[in-house]
Amino acid sequence: MYTLEQLNDLEQIRRLRCSYSAFYDSQRLRELCGLFTENAVCRWNARHGGTWRGLPEIRRNYLECFRMYPGYYTVLHAVTNHMIELTGADTAKGSCFLLDYNFLKTERPSPLGTVGVYYDRYVKEDGVWKFCEISLDFLWPDREIVNGQAESF
Repeated sequence: MYTLEQLNDLEQIRRLRCSYSAFYDSQRLRELCGLFTENAVCRWNARHGGTWRGLPEIRRNYLECFRMYPGYYTVLHAVTNHMIELTGADTAKGSCFLLDYNFLKTERPSPLGTVGVYYDRYVKEDGVWKFCEISLDFLWPDREIVNGQAESF
């Protein structure tokens, strides 16, 4: 059974994950970068930039993503089935499914662009939960398991 403090932590982490999608999709770089620790790591496939280490590199690469997909909500990162495990008083890990929609004009019949699974590690800094690691295993249309997290997470 969870304590009230643990339930609050779980809800703050869920809000963190949803804020990531909202800030990315609405291209709010300052708010997006505020969700990460200074030494955070993002792991994507090579097509999405590989591994990004530290907040300066994360900021630069998200800015480049915004240039590739310009405009307000031209992409939409819908996340679902969020599972969170509190691993300590100030640490947690979690996973969730990604349905990534792309609303730029394309010749595809559907806006669904990517299906994947996020694997996150979180840390609470000064009472605020942040990402210290994000990785994404791509399941569709091309299957590319970035870190094999599904087997070891």
